[in-house]
Amino acid sequence: MPQQPPGTTQEFDFVVVGSGAGGGPLAANLALAGHRVLVLEAGDEHDCRYYSIPIMQGFASEDPDMAWNFFVRHWDDAATQREDLKFTGAEDGVLYPRGSSLGGSTTVNALIMLFPQGREWQRLVELTGDAGWSAEAMRERFRRLENWQGQDAEPLPGETPAERDAKARHGTRGWLGTTRAAPPLAPREPRFLDIIGAVERTARDRFGIPDDVPLPRDPNAADTPPDFEGMAFIPASVDQGARNGTRERLLDVRHRVGDLLTIRTNTLVTRVLFDGDRAVGVAYRDQRRAYGASPDGTCRLRPGEPGAMEEPDGDEAAVAEGTAYATKEVVLAGGTYNTPQLLMLSGIGPLEELQRLGIPVRVDAPGVGRNLHDRYEASVVAELDEDYPLFEGSSLNVPLPDEEQDELITEWDTDRAGPYATNGQLAALIARSSVSDGDSDLMLLAMPLDFHGYYPGYAEEATEGRDRLGVVVLKGHTRNRGGSVTLRSTDPTEPPEIRFRYFSEGTPGWEEDLDGLVDGLRIARDVVANAGQAGVRRELVPGPGVRTDDQLKEWARTQSWGHHACGTARIGAGDDDLAVLDGDFRVRGVRGLRVVDASVFPDIPGLFIASAVYLVSEKASEALLAEYPAA
Repeated sequence: MPQQPPGTTQEFDFVVVGSGAGGGPLAANLALAGHRVLVLEAGDEHDCRYYSIPIMQGFASEDPDMAWNFFVRHWDDAATQREDLKFTGAEDGVLYPRGSSLGGSTTVNALIMLFPQGREWQRLVELTGDAGWSAEAMRERFRRLENWQGQDAEPLPGETPAERDAKARHGTRGWLGTTRAAPPLAPREPRFLDIIGAVERTARDRFGIPDDVPLPRDPNAADTPPDFEGMAFIPASVDQGARNGTRERLLDVRHRVGDLLTIRTNTLVTRVLFDGDRAVGVAYRDQRRAYGASPDGTCRLRPGEPGAMEEPDGDEAAVAEGTAYATKEVVLAGGTYNTPQLLMLSGIGPLEELQRLGIPVRVDAPGVGRNLHDRYEASVVAELDEDYPLFEGSSLNVPLPDEEQDELITEWDTDRAGPYATNGQLAALIARSSVSDGDSDLMLLAMPLDFHGYYPGYAEEATEGRDRLGVVVLKGHTRNRGGSVTLRSTDPTEPPEIRFRYFSEGTPGWEEDLDGLVDGLRIARDVVANAGQAGVRRELVPGPGVRTDDQLKEWARTQSWGHHACGTARIGAGDDDLAVLDGDFRVRGVRGLRVVDASVFPDIPGLFIASAVYLVSEKASEALLAEYPAA
């Protein structure tokens, strides 16, 4: 039997572990319904302009006070892994940044908020028998959370603006502000117009889009079908020029409900507590930067930065152990890496792995930590014949207190407007690869910088080249499910071992994944070829020595990456031994324990994952409130 709660302040209706896209909205919804909710977040409430300014999203993901640095293996084979130029030998892996701050990874992502079209929702309907997983049901949840502030796409021929709006079915009263880069921004940099024109030209030529059909289209409009191909604008989670996400949702709800919502930061949960087969609470470590993925150093903006958290008094390594109890349920929302780690530390996982580490087995759950998968991404990067004039005189960074502030950041500070109010991406192209099962499975993002994956220092390096055109290719609806998350030890502060087993090391279907990624790279090269007016001088990545399909495959095999990891505690049918959860997010084999984060997906819905996790959080809220009505 676990120890009894030491006091009423340690007992809540629900304990939610994690404040990201899964846990944050769920906790807010439960508290708004009148339940007493505790949110435990391992990071702190670090707040600086890297978080708030949309274009600083790369620096946010490398802010030591806001990110965890996981180093993952793309390949088990050491020789193949070393071919990846992003590989960090000292860490024996490739950087995979995750958020560690109030708001989880919504504090460090690229802000892309794309409604997740695709057949994956229907598969969940079939697995669970629950029509509430349908794409249409998810569309209604998306409308409920969306607060659309952007300029809509132009009406199609023969369509009025009112008809377009009715078909788009945007939400305008939700808690998540979404918008697009304001069209008047583009003319401030003529070369941006040239690049946007190149994306449009590629879309019209490749897909036969008539000139009277205005581009870009709105990928989040309800009448944009799952097999849409063409140029699209990029919806972003930006509210009045600043990043917004679960952090703002939690803080707003806490202000509204008072003591019903308690948020504790710098609190690393170490295991789930049980009474028999029922989860009744969690044990935690109250310590700043307790987790081993915490980077060294601190945010460069902390000295004198308005609103920045002061350095803690005393020894940062000081540790306090504690427990928190839930009278109703415990919800794990730690994410694709941390949720399976916590389940296994609590005795729920593959029998052999738990026994190897001497962990008492509560539930033999062979699916915990399995089914790890991701999308694949790769870039084409070109050098232009001169720097972008718009960037002249700008550091493309937030200045330190003793540094002169440039005009672009002054514009953002003054009006929350200008280029810094965007996530830095100019235009998108959505397409179907040759291996598509019907839904569009490629998204290409054109941007005026060199981004070719994650590695230490990538954000600062991307700002050094002021004469770059990058086209990032994302291959969605991937088939490889061969990755895994396993424990290195029983130490809850030690990050798990994360192996994706790319392509040939993975499960059947990896050949199609690679073929589709190469299709996307070919389209990206078309965009660059059409951007001659922007002054393209030469291709830097992959480079002139990589031309044939076989050469592109070999290059993409070792140089690609991903940042939408999911699936390690997946939902499944009742007769599926590898399914960890039922359709209402319950962990099988125990009571009072659910999982609500990206680990629940058998397959990633759509093309970008943050919106899908938000929708999972809304559905889980409905399930819990149906079982535990408003207080």
